Amino acid sequence: MDSTTPAFNLKAVVQETGIKPDTLRAWERRYGLPEPDRTGGGHRLYSQRNIDTLRWLIARQEEGLSISRAVDMWRHLEGEGQDPLSTGDYGLVEPEAGSPLLVGEEVTAFRNQWVEACMGFNERSADQILAQGFALFPAEVVCLEVLQRGIREIGQGWYEGRISVQQEHFASALVIRKLESLLSATPPPIRSGRILVAGTADEEHVIGQLIFQLLLRRKGWETVYLGASVPIQRLQESLDVVRPQLVVLTAQQLHTAATLQTMTAILGAKSIPVAYAGRIFSISPGLRTRIAGHYLGDTLQQAVDRVESLMHAPGILPEPLPVSPEYQASRIHFQTKSTPIQARMMIAMDPGDMQPSHLEVAGLNLTRSIHAALQLGDMRLMGVEMEWIQGLLHNFSISEEILNRFMLAYRDAAHALLGPEGQPILAWLDEICATIVTHAEVVE
Repeated sequence: MDSTTPAFNLKAVVQETGIKPDTLRAWERRYGLPEPDRTGGGHRLYSQRNIDTLRWLIARQEEGLSISRAVDMWRHLEGEGQDPLSTGDYGLVEPEAGSPLLVGEEVTAFRNQWVEACMGFNERSADQILAQGFALFPAEVVCLEVLQRGIREIGQGWYEGRISVQQEHFASALVIRKLESLLSATPPPIRSGRILVAGTADEEHVIGQLIFQLLLRRKGWETVYLGASVPIQRLQESLDVVRPQLVVLTAQQLHTAATLQTMTAILGAKSIPVAYAGRIFSISPGLRTRIAGHYLGDTLQQAVDRVESLMHAPGILPEPLPVSPEYQASRIHFQTKSTPIQARMMIAMDPGDMQPSHLEVAGLNLTRSIHAALQLGDMRLMGVEMEWIQGLLHNFSISEEILNRFMLAYRDAAHALLGPEGQPILAWLDEICATIVTHAEVVE
């Protein structure tokens, strides 16, 4: 069959391209592309070339052009006697702002200037730098290379004790405000299917979620954002209203990953396609085997690409590894003993070691992480959490010796209150504390 032969109805074209019928009709009215034939009854009938034309226009939008600029490019190539579908140099056209893409050094310079403005609490300067960046370069470049990497550098500076929590909060607030304004200005979706994005309960990190859905919207997808820290019940209530084609959940910490595991299991039982992403899954790859969902990748760009693939072909949800009966029993038992363990640990600690409030927070965080590791079925997942906590305390001048005494006190309290059902916890604590004792002997 010739590629110009009308053979496809509107429904077939929508399935092939992901473009909504209303959007397709609007493009035909405003821009004259594509140009379908009509049946005797007046119904549209498209050729394979019409479908390829639509895919070409979508590809140009994904590169940062508006639909009007993409159509202008098509007409320009046709005017020069070229077939746009067989021309490969259209990607060399400059972005709509008229400037070429940033090279690496220019991106770094912009990012450094923005971070410096944030560290000086200079809101006006920070906004001007971003305004200049968005005026000159594609939004994707500014979001990923300036905002995301910049806020990551600021977060690392806080972790290392070089940047105050006030500076980190100031910069985060600026980023969130800017991303929300960009999201409100995105054009209507042109692709079929709705994507629901949410952070799991107790997950407060939102910047990655905002950038992620901005990238999706700029590719023409419709997203519904529920925000951070969404309880399971609220998520379930939203599903009946939103009716998403795909649910994307995020978690950055071990305990929120455990909540995500519960949420994906509920969605899977309802045959709702679900995907997930977050820092904890990048640094603990083994954790992915415990989640009944599609992992989106280690970067935002990978996540966007994977979502597009899933929207076209969801596939079968991965089957998570089962949690052993020993771990299930230990988790239930630990729930009844965790509060007494924390109380006994606090009594055993020297009052001069750590402020009571800091000690309580440390105990609660450790307990919460142990709960999560038990639910996820592997105490070895605690390794990354412990490394992070040790680094943080060191950077904030809390000595390793105090942390060691805290762990020894927690282990002793656990041994006193947990019986055989607590074996996975006790074995892990004994291993950690054996390392502490060995290190102390070497130092002496």
